[in-house]
Amino acid sequence: MRIVIQKVSQASVDVVNELGTIDPTFEPQQISHGYMILVGVSDADGDAEIAWLAHKVLNLRVFEDEHGKMNRSIQDVDGEILSISQFTLYADVHKGNRPSFIKAGKPEHADLMWIRFNEALRSGGVPVREGRFGAHMRVGLVNDGPVTIVIDTDTDMPHKA
Repeated sequence: MRIVIQKVSQASVDVVNELGTIDPTFEPQQISHGYMILVGVSDADGDAEIAWLAHKVLNLRVFEDEHGKMNRSIQDVDGEILSISQFTLYADVHKGNRPSFIKAGKPEHADLMWIRFNEALRSGGVPVREGRFGAHMRVGLVNDGPVTIVIDTDTDMPHKA
């Protein structure tokens, strides 16, 4: 799994339908302070990646303490998460100018892994709002810091490195 975490003071998502207008079947989601997370899944991802990554996200200390040091987790600050499925995180741009997405997980697998990842985050007591898998979404955010962190289980997870 590959994620991009942005610490935000606010974030939101809505879905655009095939007519280019707001999709009335999707209730727009928004959060106040917390994380907006873009989530990419490969076909090799499973329970171990979900557990490790959820633990890392829930315990990552990037919120300031009373001394202004990044020393508090999202759980410590009662933050929220906006989770957005993003297959383009697996873009391969080595050849030519058109990205290849062959390393991105098949939709059925990626959707299931994304849902299970979100459930793992919720089990840590953090409210999680979601975009819609496979949809054209409009995501807005105010990056706080700015703090942006990329985590890839293929290179960052201890037993895979």
